[in-house]
Amino acid sequence: MTKKLDLVTIGRSSIDLYGAQVGGRLEDMGAFQKYVGGSPTNMAVGTARLGLKPALVTRVGDEHMGRFLREELAREGVDTRGVVTDPERLTALVLLGIRDEHQFPLIFYRENCADMALCEDDIDEALIADTRAVVATGTHLSHPRTKAAVLKALALARQHGARTALDIDYRPNLWGVAGHGDGESRFVESAEVTAKLQTTLHLFDLIVGTEEEFHIAGGSTDTIAALRAVRALSSATLVCKRGAAGAVAFTGAVPDSLDAGETGPGFPIEVFNVLGAGDGFMSGLLKGWLDDEKWPRALKYANACGAFAVSRHGCAPAYPSLAELEFFLDRGVTRPDLRNDAALEQIHWSTNRRALRGESRGNPWRDIRVFAFDHRMQLEQMQGATPAKIGAFKELCLQAAQGVQAGRPGYGILCDNRLGKTALHATAGTGLWVGRPVEWPGSRPLSLEPEIGADYGGLVEWPLDHVVKVLCFCHPDDDAATWAQQEDVVKRLFAAARRNRLEFLLEVIPSKVAPVDDMTTARIIRRFYDLGIYPDWWKLEPMKSAEAWANAVAAIEDNDPNTRGIVILGLDAPEAELAASFRVAAAQPLVRGFAVGRSIFGDVARAWMEGKADDAGAVAEMSARYSRLCEIWDQARRASAG
Repeated sequence: MTKKLDLVTIGRSSIDLYGAQVGGRLEDMGAFQKYVGGSPTNMAVGTARLGLKPALVTRVGDEHMGRFLREELAREGVDTRGVVTDPERLTALVLLGIRDEHQFPLIFYRENCADMALCEDDIDEALIADTRAVVATGTHLSHPRTKAAVLKALALARQHGARTALDIDYRPNLWGVAGHGDGESRFVESAEVTAKLQTTLHLFDLIVGTEEEFHIAGGSTDTIAALRAVRALSSATLVCKRGAAGAVAFTGAVPDSLDAGETGPGFPIEVFNVLGAGDGFMSGLLKGWLDDEKWPRALKYANACGAFAVSRHGCAPAYPSLAELEFFLDRGVTRPDLRNDAALEQIHWSTNRRALRGESRGNPWRDIRVFAFDHRMQLEQMQGATPAKIGAFKELCLQAAQGVQAGRPGYGILCDNRLGKTALHATAGTGLWVGRPVEWPGSRPLSLEPEIGADYGGLVEWPLDHVVKVLCFCHPDDDAATWAQQEDVVKRLFAAARRNRLEFLLEVIPSKVAPVDDMTTARIIRRFYDLGIYPDWWKLEPMKSAEAWANAVAAIEDNDPNTRGIVILGLDAPEAELAASFRVAAAQPLVRGFAVGRSIFGDVARAWMEGKADDAGAVAEMSARYSRLCEIWDQARRASAG
């Protein structure tokens, strides 16, 4: 029988709150970044990014952080059938920091947490039967209830022909042999812990740990003696991690020297953050192990994945995609601080970017249909318009968008914060793609809305699923001074968006500046890429010829094969004209859909502002127009597919 899963990881799941400041004490942290955490959770994410199909068995709380974990796992492509919601306990929490290259303080908040309530009843035989491997971690062998759950999963794995692996993952304070303030501690001798671990070692085909972790498993601070003690109890392949010296695998008897084992090449990189590096290492190792690679190759994967983790902020977010790993192994290290390697970081961002709601790595949205009502100046100029009335009208636009969306993926809006705040905030959790403009309406040279701030620090307040959208009126024939001013704004904005983990949409409209031909848009696109600007999305005006579209697409694909794609803007065109432009654009797979506004709301807004249309009528008319445009796009896409 073909199994649908490659591995099931069992154990800890938590929220990692990482100190955003580097070089200070946890006591002095002023802000934190929120990520998924816990060794089994990290490994599930890490292996999913490498193309495997993992599932996680754990418990989360029936609250916001539990839902966050579920949603993030789904976006990463992790099967969540084994994630149980605990109605009584909270999701675990960890506070972490980067003090310097040697100190990484952390505090575990795990008192009676959800994942430590995992029990035998939570182990689904069907899930275990559907996997090629079960991976356990040490913490869940520390308590009778969680240990029973792990032992049941291991027994079912054997029954259904699955491999088994243990990441020793020794955290002394999680075994009760160190205090709450010693979360950073990696080794405290304990005969009791050693005895408990040794009752399970015979159950595994692969056992992985640092030298200190083998010390606790083997009951000796002499690494060779400890490894031999483990070997006496288990025939598993033993993989010992040695920090900067790499790692070594022993498939048989343990020799007199660690150097006599099988090794894989290491990578000379700067140590920035060791937290989560072991889980990154394990992800790469599991990739090689489950692909039946020779141990030197599997260790090469593991060492590379560990190198990525050591060089970046966070645990799971630092782990590479398969494309990123392959690029790195092919090209090698060009600078030791990988997080500052521009080419590598672009691949990391673009192949690991946050999946849209309802989208996963294996099932991305193909089409996006966006109702754009981010207009400000055009609405302010209408008779009867006031800021309050414009805000109320944008709420009606949102109602129309949601009515057409009907909870389905592939729909979105563009809405501003200055005049459309209520509507914008109401999109949270709706599943709509949300783009949010930052340009001052009509500005040329480009300037931004005051709320963005002189240092662009206003982006720190944005939800992570809002896309930074900026419109730049530019043309290849603009003078050098104009280009310099506009390029400076876009470069700074792009950097600020990335720094705040926000996607970036660049809209260019050259036809409003000067005449255009089939190369105009493509030339602009290449110019921005030459500046080091890699938009996640492009928003382009309709181009009438297939050649113009082909030139624009080539300009993008030559520079960024992992772009989200292109959406077409409407420019207040009538429906028939939009339909014609859709037919031309839909033949290009990189064109993902449309972002149209005034063609949907223009005359409806004028009538409503003047009191000639009521709310229900306005919503109904905009819904009908938006729905027709969606159908026109879908028809064009179907026709282009033959």
